[in-house]
Amino acid sequence: MARKRKVANLMGLAVLSAVVVQPMHRYEIAARLRTWGKDADMSIKWGSLYTVVDNLTKHGFLEITGSERDGARPERTIYTITEAGRAELTDWTRELIAEPEPEQRRFVAGLSVLAVLPPDEVVELLTSRIAKLDKNVAEIRAQLAALEGTVPWLFLVEEDYALNMLAAESTWARGLRDSLADGSFPDVEGWRSWHRDGAMPPELVELAERGAPETPTATD
Repeated sequence: MARKRKVANLMGLAVLSAVVVQPMHRYEIAARLRTWGKDADMSIKWGSLYTVVDNLTKHGFLEITGSERDGARPERTIYTITEAGRAELTDWTRELIAEPEPEQRRFVAGLSVLAVLPPDEVVELLTSRIAKLDKNVAEIRAQLAALEGTVPWLFLVEEDYALNMLAAESTWARGLRDSLADGSFPDVEGWRSWHRDGAMPPELVELAERGAPETPTATD
């Protein structure tokens, strides 16, 4: 189970992962994270960088070890990771890898209210989604192929995960679409008649009034 952290913003994890390489000032931190594409791996709001760095320093995960000036530019404070910061970085990473947590996704939100759309429209929408997913899969595969042998796989493992998750979602969405299109989806005709006639079938009314059954979560 995830524990409460002194700095819970995932940007804090990104900052620690940058400064663990070498001491640097905030501009360097931002440049390093952009170069690494960390904003594609986690939710990063660049406007909060200064606040996150200040909070990491306040809680002893970073410390100020100097400053530098480049020409007429303002003096820049240099930050170094502390032993507490190294411990926080490794502990946080262990938690993220070992502990599954339910994640709120827009697609899941749409699926939860799918019944408001007629099945035939859902088929069209899923076809559009599948095409976009397959395009993303092809692009990532091409990127990984281009980097093969030039970048250690250790630094591409998150891209491989994203590739496999997108491919799995495409496969699942294709199965749902095909079952709606060929009529094998359970009670698709009742769903279709609801939108055609404007009256929800009695069995669906009963289910709606009863409420959704409890479902297992990712942590069960």
